Amino acid sequence: MITLSPLNQRRWRNFKANRRALWSLMIFLVLYGISLFAEIIANDKPILVQYQGGYYTPIFNFYPETEFGGDFRTEAVYRDIEVQCLIISGGLDACWDDPEGVIETVQTTGRVDGVEVAKGWLLWPPIPYSYNTVNDIGRAAPSPPDGNHWLGTDDTARDVLARVIYGFRLSVTFALIVTALASVIGIAAGAVQGYFGGVIDLIFQRVIEIWGATPSLYIIIIVAAIFTMDFWLLVFLMVLFGWTSLVGVVRAEFLRARNFEYVRAARALGVSDRVIMFRHVLPNAMVATLTMLPFIVTGTIGSLAALDFLGFGLPSSAPSLGEMTLQAKNNLQAPWLAFTAFFAFAIMLSLLVFIFEGVRDAFDPRKTFQ
Repeated sequence: MITLSPLNQRRWRNFKANRRALWSLMIFLVLYGISLFAEIIANDKPILVQYQGGYYTPIFNFYPETEFGGDFRTEAVYRDIEVQCLIISGGLDACWDDPEGVIETVQTTGRVDGVEVAKGWLLWPPIPYSYNTVNDIGRAAPSPPDGNHWLGTDDTARDVLARVIYGFRLSVTFALIVTALASVIGIAAGAVQGYFGGVIDLIFQRVIEIWGATPSLYIIIIVAAIFTMDFWLLVFLMVLFGWTSLVGVVRAEFLRARNFEYVRAARALGVSDRVIMFRHVLPNAMVATLTMLPFIVTGTIGSLAALDFLGFGLPSSAPSLGEMTLQAKNNLQAPWLAFTAFFAFAIMLSLLVFIFEGVRDAFDPRKTFQ
């Protein structure tokens, strides 16, 4: 069992006192937790397959079609009726001629041509489509919501709900990784500047002024033209230009606190500068720092969406909410795309802002639990 210190207990009580932040945290954890299991919730591969007494997990492992009595060594396409027939009937060759008839006969009688067969089965996810599954919808895409596609399909017949689930996970994970890395670098740089001051502060300030004036969007566009953009390359570029956002706040707090009595007393006792900076001064600077974090997180999500909207972010095949926004702009006759993108962003950003608002209040020493 985890035991919190009295200080952290007070912070947790302050956070719980903010009911909006507490409910936002619970809702966000549920939504993000669901998205972490996106492959089990929305996938065009079965969760579990039973075939001739053996069990297979297609969402985690590669199985060629020959494993189920087929002809090809490529991965089995489980949505094909012939492959389903092979699994259900135990690998009957008759599946290539009349798969639907064989499936119905096996499921009804357990026999084909008087011979008993080993019946298999497939356990499908609740949403039998992945974010990149192109569906045969039998009409022009994008198609409106129906019983098969609860939020409709996009202009390439991909299920919108599946792309929202994967896109939510991608956006939040991207924002949290970028924010964490950028915060570590920015806090460390601001702490060094503010605590030591003098020449170090002067040099750092000039470097930050030059770095902050660099047109990051142009750099990202140039990099995207040279290299194939992927998740980690985009994380690196966003951190490269985003770490300066916290430097000014942390620097100001350290400049203010470095001459406080408790800091001077710690120096007199021979406490190292590193311990003074990060054990004594930094906790007092956390309120101002945490005040900036919601803007960094939401700004990162917005930047990712903007880059994907402009075509300079992740590949178009990635489950991006920004790419869905672009589809909504290009398909004004499909309002469900616009509504889905809007509510996905609105809910996600609102929850994050409310959560960080509660975290900021929890770390504020001036606020006490009532």
